[in-house]
Amino acid sequence: TLDLTRRKDPCFVKFSEMEKMANIQAEINEKLWSCFSRIIVLTLQLYFIGKKCEILQDMNRHLEAVLKEKRALRKRLLTPRCQESLPIEATFHKYVVELLSEAVTFIEKLESHLQTVRSIPQIPTTMKNMDIALSKTEVLVMELEALTDEILDWRELQKEVYSD
Repeated sequence: TLDLTRRKDPCFVKFSEMEKMANIQAEINEKLWSCFSRIIVLTLQLYFIGKKCEILQDMNRHLEAVLKEKRALRKRLLTPRCQESLPIEATFHKYVVELLSEAVTFIEKLESHLQTVRSIPQIPTTMKNMDIALSKTEVLVMELEALTDEILDWRELQKEVYSD
C-alpha cells in the first residue's frame, strides 16, 4: 500500500531535468571550445603565413633590386677602383677566373630561385585547380565504371541472344 500511495517528488523530477540541462550545456561548451581552439590555431597559422609572406616579399624586392643592378655590378667588378688596378700575382689569375665563373653561376641560380619565390603566391590557386581536376577525374572514373558495367551486361545479353 505504501508503494501505491507513494507519489513522485517534484524536486527529483526537477533535479533530473536540471542534470540534463547541465549535460547539454557542458556539451555545447565543449563544442564551442573545440571551435574556438580551431579558430585560434587557424588565426595563428594565418598570422605566421602572413609574416613569412612579408619576409619573402622583402627578400624578393631586395633580390629584384640586385638583379636590376646586375650589369652595373658586373661593370664595377670588372673596372678597377679609382682607376687603379690592384696587382694580382700571376699564380692567382687562375683562381680569379674561376671566381668570376662561379659568380656568374651564382647569379644564374639566383634568377632561378627568384622565379621559384615569385611562384609561391600562386601555389594555393594551383592546389585548388589540382583538387578540382582530381574531383572531375574521380567523377569520370565512376562514370567509366558504370559504362563498363553496362557494356559487360550488354555483351552477356548479346551472347545469350546469339546462343539461343
